[in-house]
Amino acid sequence: MQQEIYNKLVRDKIPEIIKASNKHCECAYVTDSELQKLLDEKLIEEVNEYLESGKTEELADIIEVIYGILKIKGIDSPELEAIRLKKKRERGGFEKGVLLKKVWKEKSGK
Repeated sequence: MQQEIYNKLVRDKIPEIIKASNKHCECAYVTDSELQKLLDEKLIEEVNEYLESGKTEELADIIEVIYGILKIKGIDSPELEAIRLKKKRERGGFEKGVLLKKVWKEKSGK
């Protein structure tokens, strides 16, 4: 019997998908504090997958992980969107490709 060890957070329906393919799996359900840590790790994993592949599908995975983080923190999507829009209004977005190279202050007086 060949086994693959994962010990990682997966989407909720993955165990059903595995069983439907005539395989077996062992899963556990984690506490909220463990889930927060695992979601943070999953976010890094998904960002790295996007950076490697550039695929839109990976962006969808990143957003799904963010929704999971929001749920754990008790924040709903409209609240996040309001924060995003406020920051965009005040500081702008990332559409123009502004690369900040230096900041300095002129010496005053002498």
